[in-house]
Amino acid sequence: MHSATAEYDYVVVGAGPAGCLLANRLSANPAHRVLLLEAGGRDNYPWIHIPVGYLFCIGNPRTDWCFKTQAQAGLQGRALSYPRGKVLGGSSSINGMIYMRGQAQDYDGWAADDNPGWAWDDVLPLFKQSENHFAGGSQFHGEGGEWRVEQQRLHWPILDAFRDAARQSGIASISDFNQGDNEGCGYFQVNQKTGVRWNAAKAFLKPIRQRPNLTVLTEVEVDRVLLENSRAAAVIGRQQGQQNTWRARKEIILCAGSVGSPGILQRSGIGPASVLKPLGIDVVHELPGVGGNLQDHLQLRLIYKLENARTLNQVAGTLWGKMGMGLRYLYDRSGPLSMAPSQLGAFARSGPEQTSANLQYHVQPLSLERFGEPLHAFPAFTASVCDLRPQSRGRIDIRSTDPQDAPLIQPNYLSHPHDLKVAADAIRLTRRIVAAPALKLFKPVEYLPGDALQTEEQLHEAAARIGTTIFHPVGTCRMGSDKDAVVDAQLRVHGIPGLRIADASIMPRITSGNTCSPTLMIAEKAAHLILSPNTRSLATEKQRVTSV
Repeated sequence: MHSATAEYDYVVVGAGPAGCLLANRLSANPAHRVLLLEAGGRDNYPWIHIPVGYLFCIGNPRTDWCFKTQAQAGLQGRALSYPRGKVLGGSSSINGMIYMRGQAQDYDGWAADDNPGWAWDDVLPLFKQSENHFAGGSQFHGEGGEWRVEQQRLHWPILDAFRDAARQSGIASISDFNQGDNEGCGYFQVNQKTGVRWNAAKAFLKPIRQRPNLTVLTEVEVDRVLLENSRAAAVIGRQQGQQNTWRARKEIILCAGSVGSPGILQRSGIGPASVLKPLGIDVVHELPGVGGNLQDHLQLRLIYKLENARTLNQVAGTLWGKMGMGLRYLYDRSGPLSMAPSQLGAFARSGPEQTSANLQYHVQPLSLERFGEPLHAFPAFTASVCDLRPQSRGRIDIRSTDPQDAPLIQPNYLSHPHDLKVAADAIRLTRRIVAAPALKLFKPVEYLPGDALQTEEQLHEAAARIGTTIFHPVGTCRMGSDKDAVVDAQLRVHGIPGLRIADASIMPRITSGNTCSPTLMIAEKAAHLILSPNTRSLATEKQRVTSV
């Protein structure tokens, strides 16, 4: 088999949100020769760009890797679909488009765990640098960046009523979830541009595709990193059946995500011996934490039948309704086709013992049994609630040396007693909100899981029956300084010069909300660390300049 070799300054593996941003930043200097490798194809499938098209992208092998978890003991033995983007833009091409940073305490917690430079005051300027916020620049938001943030283009009376019910239940209305404390209820801001999905490929790659020093290759399955004298020197992979080697003079940066990055390390002989040796892989550098520390947000989808309400179930339930939706979108890019999967959000505390919001709601004017199935024939809304700070931990490991073999994904949902308690409390809180006066007009009746379930044990069973992923896997190449950490605070893989990781896999603990924009922030940080190695952070640098 013919093998080709090429050489670059930087090789970036994975063209998801992190890889797209990093390729943009590294290639801004024309002296840097940059290669971006993506295992999926181009983002030219029309449904990627129409916001409601996520329904046709998730579970579609053209746009989704269609991974599955192992059977989950905590979910009554169910195996869940585990969507991950398979095109340029990665999961930003198939996700919910919600712009969410998390809470200041998330990042302050990272920094407190011996990760200097990652506190909220350090990362806020990084969020702002890439941002193009609809309201312009401010203390908390940026303008002129590539990552467009807009308000949603439609409201629903049933969602307005839920927001009022939340307020009556002690959850204040809020207009901006991204100022460091996201507790409250309001409409999500979204990564769209005039009603069209704004994915990372459009934001960070499309404007720079003519840079002569940037090469973007799609449908490249990276197998492993090649070490020479214990240093990361090249990546080996296949494109169109041909094996290739791409060498890096300066650095290799893995941006393949919480599923892909640990797999590449393990196939390279970097990881826990207990995983590698049974597969016949020589342990080149033992890092026991590779693949561990998996965290995800498990959502509980509570569905309520309604009266006196118009929801997407009816609007999309007839041919005339579908035609009307299409015409409205063609006319001004508004209406249901411009919808993010979730329009209204809320952040709340599951109980008085919580010192900050530990629950997130995604509220939708629709209902269905599961993703990929038709909408229900009756009017309904879904209040999906997830535990923002789960204590359960899982793993993602390769099952063979073949990169085309799907990995073993073991999230271990609801395996920690804390998560079961929070799940039960979340169901109780949802019921209190739905029982508030603001929703009485709609006469909501609990369809799922069913209000006959009341005891703690019954609510644990309900969570196990209806729980499903909300697609936020993180943590499998954790940042830190202890023996189980995979990268240091500079995102350098421990013990392997020339190799960094910049994606959601480095999160020590999951952020309090959707994970796409925090992943972009991580890549922005990586760019600063690579290009300005003596600068701890933008915030530190600004403070230094101001003091002078």
